Amino acid sequence: MKNIYLIIILLLLNSKIIFSQDYYAYVAAESEDEVSLIKFDGVDGVELEKIPVGIWPAENEGPHGLTVDPNGKFWYLTLAHGNPYGTLFKFSTTTNKVVGKTLLGLFPASMQISETTGLLYCVNFNLHGDMKPSTVSVVDPETMTEIKQIQTGSMPHGSRISSDGLYHYSVAMMSDELFEIDAVSLKVTRVLKLSDNINLMNDKMDHSNMNHTKKTHTKVKPTWVIPHPSNNKLYVAANGSNEIIEVDVDSWKITEKFKTGKGPYNIEISPNGKLLVVTYKNDGSTAIWDIALKKELKVIKNKRNVSHGVAISSDSKYAFISVEGVGGEPGTVDIINLETLKLISSVNIGKQAGGIAFWKISH
Repeated sequence: MKNIYLIIILLLLNSKIIFSQDYYAYVAAESEDEVSLIKFDGVDGVELEKIPVGIWPAENEGPHGLTVDPNGKFWYLTLAHGNPYGTLFKFSTTTNKVVGKTLLGLFPASMQISETTGLLYCVNFNLHGDMKPSTVSVVDPETMTEIKQIQTGSMPHGSRISSDGLYHYSVAMMSDELFEIDAVSLKVTRVLKLSDNINLMNDKMDHSNMNHTKKTHTKVKPTWVIPHPSNNKLYVAANGSNEIIEVDVDSWKITEKFKTGKGPYNIEISPNGKLLVVTYKNDGSTAIWDIALKKELKVIKNKRNVSHGVAISSDSKYAFISVEGVGGEPGTVDIINLETLKLISSVNIGKQAGGIAFWKISH
């Protein structure tokens, strides 16, 4: 009998070795001019490589946004600071070396590539001077050429593409607006005022009478938007009003508002469409929501106090959370098991962990 048990144990151990998976993510340390490559084996996370980024060693250039090409061969990074413009860098995932770069707008931030058009869309957050409409940069990542800048609202953020690759969505933090851009024609098609649900445009848009040049305190202050992969809904992080706002894409109207913890900041949806993962920046925590039930399943306290970005593995099993830390604290990547809803590993990286992107699963 003992021999049978021993054989079973050996078979289980061998099976675990054969079917083990490693997960990889990139995360930027904004105050260190570094990007870390994180490896997670299902139990423990480690910093596999620390990648120096930037142009001027004596200056902090603020690596901010990260995305990985759909084919997994390249990753892209925005350097927010510049003179005066920020820069987009292209790196090889094989070598983690720079293979291309181009100038963008003022303070480029989050971005994503459409699998349909092959183009990269990056919001220019623009922290400089008075609040006024900023832009979305459209880049050909093959040649690293900026094709166009499309005017949107004040402090755009949360650059995300619809599942069919045909539309780009972003929110304007200081003008409380949600923007839809046709990813092919490169024109704004619709804009929704989130603070009072007034539809500002159908086919054309005129910002001339919208008082963007005045400094105003908005209530909603949206910081992120994510399209659902299948149900034709958008979900917006309302950082100022402590809500998640659900928008129906067909009717272009707000359909639900969910109260959250303090300062919802970044949100992502699991690829299987079941879970919404939200960082509560002011609470230093991460919430897991069931989208179908419209219910907050659990709030998980992060290892440090300023929760930032979310990246979810392609198999919907794990969420990778970047946590900035305070003062001289290192940044942290917290890894949450989305099946057990528990924080299972944390990895310290450089200061002010921010932009984060999932890369791949390897067997």
